[in-house]
Amino acid sequence: MADPRWLDESEHHMWCSYISMHARLMAQLHRQLQRDAGLSLADYDVLSQLTNHPGGRARVFELVEALQWEQSRLSHHLKRMQGRGLVAREYCPDDGRATLVVLTPEGRSAIEAAAPRHVATVRDLVFDVLTPDQVAGLRAVADAVLDRIETREDDAPAT
Repeated sequence: MADPRWLDESEHHMWCSYISMHARLMAQLHRQLQRDAGLSLADYDVLSQLTNHPGGRARVFELVEALQWEQSRLSHHLKRMQGRGLVAREYCPDDGRATLVVLTPEGRSAIEAAAPRHVATVRDLVFDVLTPDQVAGLRAVADAVLDRIETREDDAPAT
């Protein structure tokens, strides 16, 4: 195996700053959702994904892919959300092996109530401190990294 290509000082500083920013931003968003809506950030992510699907219904594998969670994590989280009335599960009429996750009226109300404050917090913590050029640059960086990840996933051998 080749020697690792160590990060230089600037790269190391950027990487540490990114990791810290990500952790602190996610923690702030989680606390805001808990305080204002009684939802976790994970709850919000699931509910948000469901609102993007027709009829608020999605197959479990679609949520796994969209959220990038392990299926077991999603299954456990959905069980907790189901117990709180935010989602329901139904058999898929097109595929007897698949399960649909369905946004309940309570789940829709929860995300509709949470979204305005959540978006305001995202705007306050992120977009209000960035210039339009920085937003465009950050988007370009995110797109480039996501493209690289996708390429690497496509090239990965099956396990």
